[in-house]
Amino acid sequence: MEKSHRLYALAARFLADYGMLLVLAGLCVFLSVRTIAEQHPTGAAAARQLADVIVAQTPANAQIVILARDGADDQEFTATLQDRVVASGRSVAARVNGQPFDAAQALQRLRDGKVKIDAFAVTEEVDNWDIFRGFEQTPRLRPTSYYWSTFLTPANLLNIANQIAVIAIMAIGVTMVIIAGGIDLSVGSLLALSAVVAAYLIRAVGGAYEASALSMTLCCVGAILVCGLVGLGTGFLVTAFRVPAFIVTLGVMLIARGAAGKLSQGQSIFQLPEAFTWLGRESAFGFIPNAVVLMLLLYAVAHFVMAHTVLGRYIYAAGGNREAARLSGVPVERVVMCVFVVSGALAGLGGVILASQFKSGSPTYGVMYELYVIAAVVVGGTSLSGGEGKILGTLIGAFVIAVIQNGMNLLGLGSYDQQIVLGVVLVLAVLFDRVKHLGWLRLKRG
Repeated sequence: MEKSHRLYALAARFLADYGMLLVLAGLCVFLSVRTIAEQHPTGAAAARQLADVIVAQTPANAQIVILARDGADDQEFTATLQDRVVASGRSVAARVNGQPFDAAQALQRLRDGKVKIDAFAVTEEVDNWDIFRGFEQTPRLRPTSYYWSTFLTPANLLNIANQIAVIAIMAIGVTMVIIAGGIDLSVGSLLALSAVVAAYLIRAVGGAYEASALSMTLCCVGAILVCGLVGLGTGFLVTAFRVPAFIVTLGVMLIARGAAGKLSQGQSIFQLPEAFTWLGRESAFGFIPNAVVLMLLLYAVAHFVMAHTVLGRYIYAAGGNREAARLSGVPVERVVMCVFVVSGALAGLGGVILASQFKSGSPTYGVMYELYVIAAVVVGGTSLSGGEGKILGTLIGAFVIAVIQNGMNLLGLGSYDQQIVLGVVLVLAVLFDRVKHLGWLRLKRG
């Protein structure tokens, strides 16, 4: 009896802390089923599949024409397929990457030269081009399609993680601020300020297009420090003058956005080297975006700090009951200043990542991001009343928001519909938080 009661208590605690994980799983299952559609292989995978078909359906000395568009996947498709076709003992009469006009010209040259063509190897898109007049009897072979969930394709899953990385990183700092009993509305504008400062420094003193890795790193660190100092100023106003955090961060939001516009003169700063995109666009281990790796590392560190350090306990104490925490010896003012510095610095890091993704800095970056960040924090179970929340819950909340947005895009919902759905999700999350604090659930169980 006691063991079952303990298990029930553990399950109830897990659901209270990470119940949104079940919501996330439910969303993924729904979208996985709802987005099942015909899939067309691309790139090297499509080439390998089609090569086996060519070997099975053409003679050993066959002449093959390979046609595809000129995208990166199409280039990979034609290159891989040519290698495999030649290795199988067949010949490649022509290999074309381009538009219908390019393919038509290549076919005309083959026709004029009276080259015998045994088969066309084409992609799904090329198979629909109106360029095969005179070759109607020549078989056109293409990769075999299959049915699978669009939501569950590796490219889409990585896109979800990459798109949410910046918001999730910023949400770490905002989670700490809210747990400590505050609020931070300035993170979206600080993101823009950081992106502009980093790009401006690289252009002005880092060497612009010729900037080295070291100079770019120092410029980005400088941008993050600027945002951290802004967070320090915010924390000072909140603690020293008892100004409500809502008002201070609202003012900082306007100041930071204006400063970003002033520094950049309202224009994007794009004189940045190609290597600057390493953090935002490149992938570690060949497939995991660097921004996602950084996000996961930061969440691991933040979870350890909040769950296993004195600072974490102080943050919870400051948000739970500030006066009681002060009487217990908790340095409340320093703790509050610390969380605002962390929030500002992480917003600055988000700006650097976004600038790296777009290879530019612009004062328009981060518009509405503060609302998405707060939505992720609240959906993840952090109480707006302070003193309650989990860092990993925020990560789950961020993915819930990302999956909802991605799912609505896949299902073809318009932007206005998406705003309505996200607004409803946020209101329901806040409502559930208030229901818990008002004791309604306990009354019902009793």
